[in-house]
Amino acid sequence: MQSIESFFALIGDLTWGQSLIPLLVVFGLFITALTGFVQIQFFRRMFGVLSSKYQSHDPNTITARSALLISVGGRVGGGNIAGVAVAITLGGPGAVFWMWAIAFIGMATSLVECTLAQIFKRRQADGSFRGGPARSIIHGLGEQYRWLAVVYAVCLIAAFALGFNAFQGNTVAGAMQDSMGINRFVTGSVLALIAGFIVFGGIHRIAKAADVVVPVMATCYILMALIIIVLNVGELPGVLYSIVANAFGFEEAVGGGMGAAIANGLRRGLFSNEAGLGSAPNVAATADVHHPISQGITQSFSVFIDTIFICSCTAFIILLGDVYVPGATDIDGVVLTQQSLVSHLGEWTQYFLSIMILLFAFSSIIYNYYLGENALTVFTKSPIALNTLRIVVIVIVFLGATAPGATAVFFFSDPMMGVLALVNLVVIMMLLPTCLRVLHDFRQQLRAGIERPVFNPDDFKDLDIDRRAWGAPDQSAQADSQKTEGK
Repeated sequence: MQSIESFFALIGDLTWGQSLIPLLVVFGLFITALTGFVQIQFFRRMFGVLSSKYQSHDPNTITARSALLISVGGRVGGGNIAGVAVAITLGGPGAVFWMWAIAFIGMATSLVECTLAQIFKRRQADGSFRGGPARSIIHGLGEQYRWLAVVYAVCLIAAFALGFNAFQGNTVAGAMQDSMGINRFVTGSVLALIAGFIVFGGIHRIAKAADVVVPVMATCYILMALIIIVLNVGELPGVLYSIVANAFGFEEAVGGGMGAAIANGLRRGLFSNEAGLGSAPNVAATADVHHPISQGITQSFSVFIDTIFICSCTAFIILLGDVYVPGATDIDGVVLTQQSLVSHLGEWTQYFLSIMILLFAFSSIIYNYYLGENALTVFTKSPIALNTLRIVVIVIVFLGATAPGATAVFFFSDPMMGVLALVNLVVIMMLLPTCLRVLHDFRQQLRAGIERPVFNPDDFKDLDIDRRAWGAPDQSAQADSQKTEGK
């Protein structure tokens, strides 16, 4: 067992410890420049996904908004509450600035990886779509790279469906026990039952759950943060100055100064928004949209929501309070956020935070499950295999919740995610020219006055595109697209 743990520790050191974060930053900057700062150019269009007029009305497909909410629900989790607190504890207020910076870069990376998932998605017998980096590898790079798709799929199942779901169950159970005195067995049982009901319903039930849970949890948490900001508005300029000054070493809050701020901000930002890690494209591919770039823009927006909105809420809750002590490292991340809330608004907020953690974790569990399900279909479409995965995930959630020490067996999660991210980055760079071609098509249609560009696979006959997923644009779609920006 020790040798196995040492092996995975080595993988973790070689990925997260040495290569991955610099690669994600450098590749993100490269993609941002090569795509012409798409996150700025299309920023206004990101909000269009919230409008009902841009949604598919096919009951057999997932709308762009539903795919967005599933992605947000998956990205938003313990990292937004505990992770931000840890980043500030270890890196000082400046870590928040570098979280914002990596989110800006990650928006472009997310657009590219999710666009590729849309290009190479496949229509299923029930009318839904499947896609993601594994299918981008098979259909974009060719069958000779199937082995790389298998490596990706194995890592995705191990990291998200198993390891991270155990972690989410453990986080919820711990929070409910500490704040409300609820036994871990009770929390684990309830969480497993609800998760089971959702995951056995497939992607459509997952989408319906996300439509309800995600807007509620995000809105409540943001409103709570806004109340705190308003109550402490006089201190806000000082906090913003501290964030910027600490980020560039003008003011040192912790040992390590600017270096600690950069390292912790980038690491926690990447863990939170998952841009470039290869997870979100699996959900992005499920959306029924007119053009692949449209869903790329939507998923770029989910990075913005996760880091700029939700993570910033936690940062301001902590930095506007009097609990955080620069340089103090002996306090748990969740506890720091919880105590900061209590200092602002009173004891009742610890219960509020526990409910938020429950909602955040629940949305992450169903998201993580779907990633595992989608990865499994790379190997087999057997209903027995699929139902087995569902049962295993439910059991994993329960074990993670009820046995605090059980999560120790999931030491492989971070290393597997590291390998997953490296594979995804290789795929992105190899298929980037394809994405740029599709981006050029999107921009050409915009310049022609088409408000909603339509993807025609016949313009890309050299690509292995599922015509059933796109088809030739019909007259109604074309007519619907002819509204100009000025109208």
